[in-house]
Amino acid sequence: MTLFIVGYMASGKTTFGRALARKTGLQHIDLDFYIEQRFHATVKDIFASKGESEFRRIESAMLREVGEMNGVIVSCGGGTPCFSDNMDYMNSRGLTVCLQASEGVIADRIIEAGNKRPLMAGKSKQQVIDTLREHMAVRKPFYDKAKLIISGNKLETKSQIAETVDDFIRSCLNLFTN
Repeated sequence: MTLFIVGYMASGKTTFGRALARKTGLQHIDLDFYIEQRFHATVKDIFASKGESEFRRIESAMLREVGEMNGVIVSCGGGTPCFSDNMDYMNSRGLTVCLQASEGVIADRIIEAGNKRPLMAGKSKQQVIDTLREHMAVRKPFYDKAKLIISGNKLETKSQIAETVDDFIRSCLNLFTN
C-alpha cells in the first residue's frame, strides 16, 4: 500500500514522512525532491521557466509514477492535492493522511526557514498568516478528503516526532481493526 501525506507548506509532511519511514522500514519519497531529481531543476526554477500549469502537469505525472509503487510513503507538495484530480487519485491508490498545524506554528516554521520558501520570503508573520488563510480557503476542501487527519503541531523535537508517529500508527491500527 502507498501512504500519501498532504497538508499545507510547513505542516511537517517531510519530517513526519521521514520519521514514519524510519519506524516502519518503508521507503520515503518527497514528491518535490523526486521532481527536482528527475528534471534536474528546482521546483522554483521549473515554476519560473515553465509556469505553474506546466509544473502542475509534471507534478501530477510524477505523483502517478510514485503512486504505482508499493510500500512507499509519499510526502506531497502543499498544492498537490488541489490539481488534476490528484486527491481522488491518491485516495484510490492508498491511504491519505493530512497533517494540520495551527496558523501560528506554520507561520513560525516558514519564517524560521527564511528564503527556503520563496512564496513567503520577506513577509512578516502577519503577512504569512494572511497568505496562509487565503490559500487554506481554497485548499481545505481538498485536504479534508484525506482518510485521516492528524496534528502536525508537535514535530519540533525528536520525542514529539516519535510520539506523533506512534499516535499515527495506533490510529491506523484502529482504522483497520474497526
